[in-house]
Amino acid sequence: MGEGCYMDRKYAEFAAQKAIELLAIDSPSGFADKATDWVVEEFSSLGFKAKKTVKGGVLTDLGGTDVDDALLLEAHADTLGGMVCEIKGDGRLKITNIGGMNANNAEAENVRVYTRDGKIYEGTAQLINASLHVNGEYNDIKRTFDSIEIVLDEDVKNAADVKNLGIENGDFVCFEPRSRITESGYIKSRFLDDKLSVAILLGFAKYISDNKITLPRKTFIHVTVYEEVGHGGSASVPQGVTEAISVDMGCVGKGLACTEKQVSVCVKDSGGPYSYQVVSGLINAAKRENADYAADVYPHYGSDVEATLRAGNDIRHGLIGAGVYASHGYERSHIDGVYNTLKVLKGYLKI
Repeated sequence: MGEGCYMDRKYAEFAAQKAIELLAIDSPSGFADKATDWVVEEFSSLGFKAKKTVKGGVLTDLGGTDVDDALLLEAHADTLGGMVCEIKGDGRLKITNIGGMNANNAEAENVRVYTRDGKIYEGTAQLINASLHVNGEYNDIKRTFDSIEIVLDEDVKNAADVKNLGIENGDFVCFEPRSRITESGYIKSRFLDDKLSVAILLGFAKYISDNKITLPRKTFIHVTVYEEVGHGGSASVPQGVTEAISVDMGCVGKGLACTEKQVSVCVKDSGGPYSYQVVSGLINAAKRENADYAADVYPHYGSDVEATLRAGNDIRHGLIGAGVYASHGYERSHIDGVYNTLKVLKGYLKI
């Protein structure tokens, strides 16, 4: 059973709800174990074999017939974040960014600080001397991680007080995602890049499981954990894989065609053009499935599959994803974009 099965919108709704669950688990690059534990459990509950890689990602086998022309789908569960790099004399924390975390949109966000002995402390990322009624230079100060600090919600007045809490350099600082789905179908949160895509792949796996589909080619899903620092997809490529497709956020912005309600097919990014064969196949799949899509060039972007290529793997590569606006900030997508992405995955595998 399975060939020609309808891709019901319920799988997009399932994916959106799973995204909210995953977004609630803090997982900046290097601190993703709880998120990947959740990923293993979710894929396993759908009847698929999922296992942790040595590096910390999750590799799931979706089955399939042609083992010599296997497909690898990649998405990442790691996010931007921060790390304590100095405990200041006044009890405030200086942080260094993890990945492309930007100080301009880190300001005024709630955070959680995780200590190595399992304690969690709340705080806020604030401009130094943050009171507008006091700081006459408030509007003129350039926001960097030298001018933004973490104010702990604890009674601390000096570095010794902070150290007595168990906080030390190297502790992870995780930013509150503020996730929600609106009645109109918009999905808003920090870190939709790329937890929304992980959830989309869960939705795709559920579609395969529910309809008892045998895929025409062996297919794997690799959920990576170091994409935001550049080397997420550099390992764990199974034998027989000839193509790898990143399912990551589609860019939305000035000069690009994609909207949050579409699936974006990337033709070129900072790493150069994607495989002509794969890109053409993705566009043709979108057309066959009547998926609302846009083909775009991303001016400032890199993906897991480029890391896979740079690691020396002899593969063809591609990149698709639901349109996401305000990337690396308070991001927004739409359930229609999720649905269109699922349609393209279905069409590409010709099921």
